[in-house]
Amino acid sequence: MQTSQLLIQLMLYVFLPLWGIAGFVDWCCHRATRIEYTSGLRESLIHSLMGIQMAVPILLCLLFQVNVLIMLICIVAWLAHEAVAHYDVHYAAPKRHISVWEMHAHNYLATLPLYMLLLIVVINYPVFVKLISFNWQGEFYLQRMPYAHGGDSYLPYYLGFMAVVCVLPYLEENLRCLFTALKHPQVRL
Repeated sequence: MQTSQLLIQLMLYVFLPLWGIAGFVDWCCHRATRIEYTSGLRESLIHSLMGIQMAVPILLCLLFQVNVLIMLICIVAWLAHEAVAHYDVHYAAPKRHISVWEMHAHNYLATLPLYMLLLIVVINYPVFVKLISFNWQGEFYLQRMPYAHGGDSYLPYYLGFMAVVCVLPYLEENLRCLFTALKHPQVRL
């Protein structure tokens, strides 16, 4: 097996699931601190935004061949995620307790996207050279992968896993915070 294939397997079967597990641990910490009564709906929506910021490049890389367009989207999404993550902690820290468990979850949630981005650059180094040399002609299109990363069943299983450990919990958090804010107007939005 080639090194690039091993790195792809590392991302598919270690980094992507670990990122989902870290998101679930983070959600458990939010629930334990009763986020709906402290930092409220705003922080909960920030968490959802950060999930979307990472979901877009992940799906693009799973479904399409990486070219300059997709690499640019990955880099911009990572930078935006970092900015929002900084704002999230800045906003939440004075309003609620951030436990050691939550800090560790944040470490994984911040570093895993960077590691995956760097691996995407390494695996697609010729594309990265085109990106930094501004050789972008013919690189702004979406071309489906000729094969599915991890096989035909990987994507449905991964999306199901992420729905269970991240999408549904954070949707529950958004709704819990919204209902609390509507029921108790003195609680922060």
